[in-house]
Amino acid sequence: MVFETERLILRPWTEEDAEILFEYAKDPAVGPIAGWPVHTSVENSREIIRNVLSVDETYAVCIKDNNRPIGSIGLIPPAQSHTDAGYDEIEIGYWIGVPFWGKGLIPEAVRRLQKHAFMDLGYNAMWCGYYDGNEKSRKCQEKCGFKYHHTEENKPCELMGDVRTEHFTRLSKEEWLAGFYETV
Repeated sequence: MVFETERLILRPWTEEDAEILFEYAKDPAVGPIAGWPVHTSVENSREIIRNVLSVDETYAVCIKDNNRPIGSIGLIPPAQSHTDAGYDEIEIGYWIGVPFWGKGLIPEAVRRLQKHAFMDLGYNAMWCGYYDGNEKSRKCQEKCGFKYHHTEENKPCELMGDVRTEHFTRLSKEEWLAGFYETV
């Protein structure tokens, strides 16, 4: 499946994206704050495309002008959620390369996947989380209508081999319909 927004294309990852993925994912400002280690090589990025990013409902966030990935966004089913999502709820996760921070691109992508999750897939709520200190992600979630729900402390971050505090936000379908549907 492919989605378009005003400035973006959200499309499946391909192994041909490995070089550009590595360009952004090797930056230590990106992965660790989101809970995953920096990529170590183009081959490492290719392996992550094969084994992590090639799952259903995970998309490369691409600039419309050139269709090159600048980040990633995906819907996480209830069974794999980082919190206790109900059977009719989904979680969303995302990241974007440093050169594209502060341009409103991830909120644009999040809003498009909110519409997909609520209208096409029939979910009744969406969760999103951010680790302590990730203020950019917190602000993105606020812009997209998510409201603070709860904090989980001493939570293992397996990929980074540490323990963190994670804050969770939530948006119901009703809240989305009342305030964000028309902006998509």
